[in-house]
Amino acid sequence: MGPGQPGRGRPNAAPAGSRPSKGVFQVRRLSLVATSVVILLALFAPAALAAGPVTSTGSVIVSVQGTVDVPAGSNPEAVVVVDGTATISGEAETVVVVGGTATLTGATVDSLVVIDGRADLQAGTTVGRVSTLGGSTVTQAPGAEITGRMASFDVDLAAFALLLIPIALALAVGFAIAGIAAALLVAAFGARQIRETEALISARPGHVLVAGIAGSIGLPLVAALLIFTVIGAPIGFAMLFAVLPVLLFLAWLVAAIWIGDWLVAQTRGEREPGRPYRAAVLGVIVLALASVLPFVSAIATVFGLGALLLAAWRVLKPEPPGRATMDPMGPMQVSPSAS
Repeated sequence: MGPGQPGRGRPNAAPAGSRPSKGVFQVRRLSLVATSVVILLALFAPAALAAGPVTSTGSVIVSVQGTVDVPAGSNPEAVVVVDGTATISGEAETVVVVGGTATLTGATVDSLVVIDGRADLQAGTTVGRVSTLGGSTVTQAPGAEITGRMASFDVDLAAFALLLIPIALALAVGFAIAGIAAALLVAAFGARQIRETEALISARPGHVLVAGIAGSIGLPLVAALLIFTVIGAPIGFAMLFAVLPVLLFLAWLVAAIWIGDWLVAQTRGEREPGRPYRAAVLGVIVLALASVLPFVSAIATVFGLGALLLAAWRVLKPEPPGRATMDPMGPMQVSPSAS
């Protein structure tokens, strides 16, 4: 295999004569610089990128839109080439090429990473591992040796995405089962309270929405303010990481059971009597499926939170005698006045 020929199925060169527009080129350049910085920070200690074409910190060499030469006898830990060119004849632990070109002549490199760039392995070069991403090209001349494996990040990312599909499905099924179980527990041990919150959603949707929005903003704000105080910091952390997540999950369950009750009433002509087991299961399934649409789950949670807050307010501050109250199992009724 001669120089300039793609090696081992690596070439992904762009068609001849095609030139990206100025805007696309600028975006690509910014992305290449950002990618190189991330790789450098992940692999080694931070190295400053100066305005000049080459910056050397002794063990790390960075070339940004410039030219760098690593002569024989040099032994840097890393060489990073961003939209520039590099000629490497010495030894290096890692060479990263981002949108540029690196020519390795008689070099010894443990790991070579090429991201939307080109690497030419000339005679006498020994490379341990080769990894590519994007439209990268790696050429291997006779006498150049790759001792490790050649891997493509594109293939690895695709395999990782395929692996995430069954994991996501398993998590979705697990959350659905947990949601149904929690809804059944709420329906079994808090049927009266659930009916009261459902009556609030049906009778006062505007008040419930306003209370839900206020609670969604106010409760996290109160928790954050408490965290900045010495005495209230434990309470703030408890609210933010324990109370609020449980409260939001309970609000979601309230909204789901209300949806299930409404569906049962539409199909049977009346709500489910007694404890709303059927409504709990049906509502959780329907709301979970509808949550794939944007903001559906958030809106339902806001309504459920508003209903819970209003119900809690009614418990803390009960209605005076003679004022209209809501029967959780029926329409509005008037409480008798105390004689």
